[in-house]
Amino acid sequence: MAKPNLFDYDRQGLRDLFASIGEKPYRADQVMKWMYHRHVTDFADMTDVGKALREKLSAEVEIVPPKTMFEKQSSDGTHKWLLGMDGSNAIEAVFIPETSRGTLCVSSQVGCGLNCQFCSTATQGFNRNLSTAEIIGQVWVAAKHLGNVPHHQRKLTNVVMMGMGEPLLNFDNVVRAMSVMRDDLGFGLANKRVTLSTAGLVPMIDKLSESSDVSLAVSLHAPNDELRTELVPLNKKYPIAELIASCQRYAARRPRTSITFEYTMLKDVNDKPEHARQLIKLMRKVPSKVNLIPFNPFTGTRFTRSDEPVIRAFQKILLDAGVLTMVRRTRGDDIDAACGQLKGQVLDRTRRQADFRRKLEQGQADAA
Repeated sequence: MAKPNLFDYDRQGLRDLFASIGEKPYRADQVMKWMYHRHVTDFADMTDVGKALREKLSAEVEIVPPKTMFEKQSSDGTHKWLLGMDGSNAIEAVFIPETSRGTLCVSSQVGCGLNCQFCSTATQGFNRNLSTAEIIGQVWVAAKHLGNVPHHQRKLTNVVMMGMGEPLLNFDNVVRAMSVMRDDLGFGLANKRVTLSTAGLVPMIDKLSESSDVSLAVSLHAPNDELRTELVPLNKKYPIAELIASCQRYAARRPRTSITFEYTMLKDVNDKPEHARQLIKLMRKVPSKVNLIPFNPFTGTRFTRSDEPVIRAFQKILLDAGVLTMVRRTRGDDIDAACGQLKGQVLDRTRRQADFRRKLEQGQADAA
């Protein structure tokens, strides 16, 4: 039987675990600080923990981060890790350094249970949810690599749940991991510096507002139901009106909260002036800002990126209407680490990966 992995627990969970073996809560706090502030996984190295307890912990529990299978740095400083989750699956995490902050993009699932048409991850299908240890372990691997020390040498300032998978379909593990990200004994991030991105699971957005005080980002990508259902099939179940209403409720429970709406710019698909005007009407219903994301291509996709003048014209229409709008700078595309490009190794339990490969091979045969 496998030993409990301490990465699977938030602070209260660790305290309960230590209580179950007859130890005081402050001992759990000591170990947590060693794990996340000093990146120590060997109990023998935890010098302010008594020898008897260190031996007990070594016998009964373990601290095991994900295995780094591959890592690569982009010419722009973006860093990508391929992390092994088990014998058949691996996921990707990406760190994006900027002048004033460093953002880590974290995955929540092996593959993705949804099928957004413009996302490379979707073509790999889905295998399973990640455990809390596998989620927070991505942050730990990046923090150790960067030499990040919470409250002192903070190179990792933001975490976004925007990697592989839909975070709200793995609710409990994601919320627990985000608790560790924000805990002073964990990574000590401010609530607003941890962001969860969702394609729009309305009931779970409501549940999130009751469970975790983090920033919310919504993958919108279209301003009307007909187009959004084509791009984000989940829209058929939770159409835009229901999604915006859930965002209004989220904002109402979080005063001074601004919800980020992500909008991937697809050439001749969702980038026309009338789309911008429709988007303005939606944004007036909720405290919001818009991130325009130039589409990042991948092999086999039918979409192309909107031209730069078109993106800037789209942005100007929104800005002129008073909608705070930014164009996200593409980072890491030379190592396939840009938004929408993440692909790990997925032992697909759906037919999506095989179907995509078959269509790709057919297209190549037709071209020949």
